[in-house]
Amino acid sequence: MLKKILTYIIPLALLASCIGEEEFEGGGNENFEALWQLIDERYCFFTQAEEEFGLDWNAVYDKYKPIADTCRDEHILFDLMGDMLGELRDGHVNLTSMFGTSYYWDWQLQHPINFSDSIQRSYLGTDFRMTNGIKYSILPDSIGYVYVESFSGSFGTNNLSLMLYNLKECKAIILDIRGNGGGMITSAEKLASIFINEKIHYGYMQHKTGKGHNDFSTPEPLYLEPSKGARWLRPVVVLTNRSVYSAANHFVLIMRELPHVAIVGDNTGGGSGMPLNSTLPNGWRVRMSACPTLDVKHRHTEFGIEPDIKVDITSEDWNKGRDTIIETAKALIFEYYNKKEEQEG
Repeated sequence: MLKKILTYIIPLALLASCIGEEEFEGGGNENFEALWQLIDERYCFFTQAEEEFGLDWNAVYDKYKPIADTCRDEHILFDLMGDMLGELRDGHVNLTSMFGTSYYWDWQLQHPINFSDSIQRSYLGTDFRMTNGIKYSILPDSIGYVYVESFSGSFGTNNLSLMLYNLKECKAIILDIRGNGGGMITSAEKLASIFINEKIHYGYMQHKTGKGHNDFSTPEPLYLEPSKGARWLRPVVVLTNRSVYSAANHFVLIMRELPHVAIVGDNTGGGSGMPLNSTLPNGWRVRMSACPTLDVKHRHTEFGIEPDIKVDITSEDWNKGRDTIIETAKALIFEYYNKKEEQEG
């Protein structure tokens, strides 16, 4: 949880710090109640949070309400309400005011980084190409290496086709999305569409239909059409770590359904709920997960997607400037082609 200057273990000391400050628009109680109720009625992952780490949203109310009732300082109240949202352990849930935004970062900070810029540069090289923010080069043994740092920008069909043309002599692609915190779902789907040759079903989406924690619509199937440009149907290995989140998690959700794709690295960070924005009485803005996305087996991916092959960068490799995850991907590609040669021979 976010570390604040306040300590809730000693409520009397905290109450004393709130009393006597100048009251602000809306009052602590009104805005606290509005925030708690908004989350209670619209947030979509209460059941999963209860199963994953024992969340009790009513107990959270009882924990924070006595403090909010006496608080007259907006900065202290903002921190208090931000910490309350942190109890959800959801990186998509934020509170924003004119003086800051609350974030929950432990979804990635409590896990191995499994990525190094300096080590990655030794693989990417200095003569790499770039298109729409995507960097790519060709490794020894005719393996393409593609690094997608973000989905915040849009990808053009012609640009992606040019990238595949420049990689046409490669026998496989290592697609590295480690550290990709998301962006636009449309960009994630655009990139995924170059790896399919026909329409595919890759998951489901639900919508809240009532105020109850389990009031959801019937899951609606999600489909993806193939790109209208060039397509790649040779082997692909997608590299992941805990910093793969939101739209990048959505990308993995799609790619894991493709027969010529393997996921290698660490679990993704999750963040599968589509965000909803709302406003409190005092004007502070709230963002929360409101529409859950499920995989083809109706499983939630809010807390991450497991790779096909789980591997961390070892300390020995790190010290030698080697990327264990990239090396594992290369070995997987070599194994695939060796088996293919044996079968054909």
